[in-house]
Amino acid sequence: MERLAWKGRIKPGCKEEYIKRHDEIWPEMVELLKSAGICNYTIFANGNELFGYYECEKGIAFAESTQAGSPIVDRWNEYMDDILELEMDPETGAQPKLEQVFRLD
Repeated sequence: MERLAWKGRIKPGCKEEYIKRHDEIWPEMVELLKSAGICNYTIFANGNELFGYYECEKGIAFAESTQAGSPIVDRWNEYMDDILELEMDPETGAQPKLEQVFRLD
């Protein structure tokens, strides 16, 4: 199983709204993430800084391509754009992957 980590930033004054939107995540978005093989998805916040982590049962490339071709993801990204700052990789259309430097099993 491959793992992926990303980082982002909540726009100032928007943390409560960010949490609310994730508390109310769309069922179709959850279904899409699962169909992409994404599991154990966790997002942490340190102030407005975000760190996200998930595991890819079908591999990172499959998860990325499933999300990249989805109008649901496009709508979610548009929905989150007013409260979230993400650097996006122009090749994958996703957040740049963080480099793994340590792992303890």
